[in-house]
Amino acid sequence: MKIENLTLSFWNKIVLKDINTEIKTWEFAFVIGKSGSWKTSFIRSIIWDLKPKKGEIILNDENSLYYKKNDKFLSNYRKKIWVVFQDYKLLESKTVYENVAFWMEVCWYSNTEIKHRVPNILKQVGLLLKKDKSIFEISGWEKQRVTIARALVNEPDLIIWDEPTGNLDPETADTIMELFEDLNKLWKTIIIATHDKNLVDKYKKRVITFKDKEIFSDLNPWIYNL
Repeated sequence: MKIENLTLSFWNKIVLKDINTEIKTWEFAFVIGKSGSWKTSFIRSIIWDLKPKKGEIILNDENSLYYKKNDKFLSNYRKKIWVVFQDYKLLESKTVYENVAFWMEVCWYSNTEIKHRVPNILKQVGLLLKKDKSIFEISGWEKQRVTIARALVNEPDLIIWDEPTGNLDPETADTIMELFEDLNKLWKTIIIATHDKNLVDKYKKRVITFKDKEIFSDLNPWIYNL
């Protein structure tokens, strides 16, 4: 997708201005910036959750994301992306299996498809043996895996994660990053917003840095540069 002259505002206050960049298909990019640099707002604009004051996002099929779009177009677009925010938004009254199945249910998949796909996805993220556990009974890292399973079950083209390793020890953070790298090799576009310098420097992906309401740098070689 191409982001062209994107300007975002809240209550008539400009928070990001004239953002120009391109996220290519199958790319893996980190988005970094100090707290208050509006990284999350940038992510929200990509998922059609925050309409820009001006500018546009042009998708790979040359469609404009924001202007003159109907509900069917937006529904199809959102099925192709998955974003995970820091609070996970898990359904605590449901089991691990039910949390993953629910996202297929709301997208009108058949019961046959759900029963086939959910166990396969849970096995992929190492949670098949925990499928009947409630969310209260699993660890923080296992909750992370549930969110990854929910992301994968609808087979999105783009996965966006806001601070995936914020509360994880280094070994667990490496495990989740290895999973993201595997997904990227399976032709998924990955965008990760993070404050984790060690993570960025270790994995050497593209780094888009936000500062003073703008893209401060778009680095190659790829290092954490705040």
